[in-house]
Amino acid sequence: MANLALFDLDMTLLNVDSDHSWGQFIVEQGLIDAKLYANANDKFYQDYIAGTLDAVEYNEFVAGFLKTQSMSKLHAHRQAYLDSWIKPNMRPLGIQQIHKHRQAGDTVVIISATNDFVVVPIAGLFGIDEKHTLATKLEVIDDAYTGRVADRPNFKEGKLYHLNRLISQYADEGVRFDRLIAYSDSKNDIPLLSFADEAVCVNPDAILTKYAQEQGWRIEDWAMA
Repeated sequence: MANLALFDLDMTLLNVDSDHSWGQFIVEQGLIDAKLYANANDKFYQDYIAGTLDAVEYNEFVAGFLKTQSMSKLHAHRQAYLDSWIKPNMRPLGIQQIHKHRQAGDTVVIISATNDFVVVPIAGLFGIDEKHTLATKLEVIDDAYTGRVADRPNFKEGKLYHLNRLISQYADEGVRFDRLIAYSDSKNDIPLLSFADEAVCVNPDAILTKYAQEQGWRIEDWAMA
């Protein structure tokens, strides 16, 4: 039996939101105007929590900083961010669950609304390669970020758009999945969780908690103390 296990990243596998914390990191490091960026970053995060986020607008806001830096400087900043913010906030129970799926022979995918500049290296820390990482893709031309989103944001129904393309790629290779298992904390992922054969709600927000109870979905606590 071939199963596909889908893991949201922020507040599911991580004890932080990687998008928002990247913004906090570059403010703390003095890499951008602190007041302007922090206020906008916080507003977008509240929009995300409320389920009203304009994903293109937000990701192009994030990419606005990336286009001001060389790729080598960005990689150095990102490594410092991974060391200080991400590694200490990788949830052990999430790591264990990924390991269980791999031991069972399942294909594991991280599927996140956050941009690929941030998500791809974080997925690597969980042992997931780029092929098995779905994130919002930012445009790069001549080894530099343009400040634009390259494709449909991997957010809400956008996750199904990108997931179905991945499933089709596997089908072209002769691989068909018997079951899809999805893990997430957010009401924004109700479309993804509903699409899956098995939905697991990890430290769900209030709206997802209520919806999960109505649907009989499993609820788990992976939060770090």
